[in-house]
Amino acid sequence: MESTLSSQEPTRGARDRILDAAAAVMREKGIAATTTKQIAQVAGYSEPMLYKHFADKQDLFMRVLEERMPQLQLPAELVGAATVAANLTLLVEQLLAFYVRSFPMAASIFGTPALLAAHRSGVTAHGGGPEAPVLIVQSYLDDEVELGRLPHDADTGSIARLLVGAAFQQAFFACFQGLDAVPHEKDVARTLVLAAVRGL
Repeated sequence: MESTLSSQEPTRGARDRILDAAAAVMREKGIAATTTKQIAQVAGYSEPMLYKHFADKQDLFMRVLEERMPQLQLPAELVGAATVAANLTLLVEQLLAFYVRSFPMAASIFGTPALLAAHRSGVTAHGGGPEAPVLIVQSYLDDEVELGRLPHDADTGSIARLLVGAAFQQAFFACFQGLDAVPHEKDVARTLVLAAVRGL
C-alpha cells in the first residue's frame, strides 16, 4: 500500500478517503494489527485528521462496517410482501456477503484477551455488537407474525439465531478456503432458510 488514496482520488471528501483507507488496511492486516497511523498514511492525511471525523479506532471500525461493508437490511415495504421464505433468503444472502467481507477484519482481535475486551467495550459504547444481525432478522420475523404470515407461537429468536449462525459458519468456511464469497451463495441461502422455517 505505497500509494495514497487521496492522491488517487483528489475530489473525494476526507471522511470518505479515510473510510476507504481503513477498510483496505483492516482487510489486509486485521483490526488488531491496524493502526491509525497506517490508515492515515494510506488515506494521505495526518493522524489528527482522522480524529476530526472519528472518535477512535472502534468508531472508525463501526463506520467501516456500516458504510463500506454489504448491509443487512430489508426494506419495510417487503414486510407482508413476496413470501417469508423469499425475504429471509434475501437477508441470508446479505449476511453471507457481510460476514465474508468483515470476518478477516475482526478475527485477529480474538487472539489477545485484553485487546478483545477493549474492542468489545469500544464497540458497545458506539452501539454495536455481534448480536445486531440476530435482532434485525428477529424483528422482521416478529413483523410477519403480527401480520399472521407466521404462527403466533413461532420462536422467532431461535429461528433468527439459527439463520445468522449458519450464515456465519458458511462465511467462515469461505474465508478459511481463501475465497471472497460463499460459493453458490443464493442456493446456500435458500437451503438454509428452507431448513429453518420448515414446518412453520
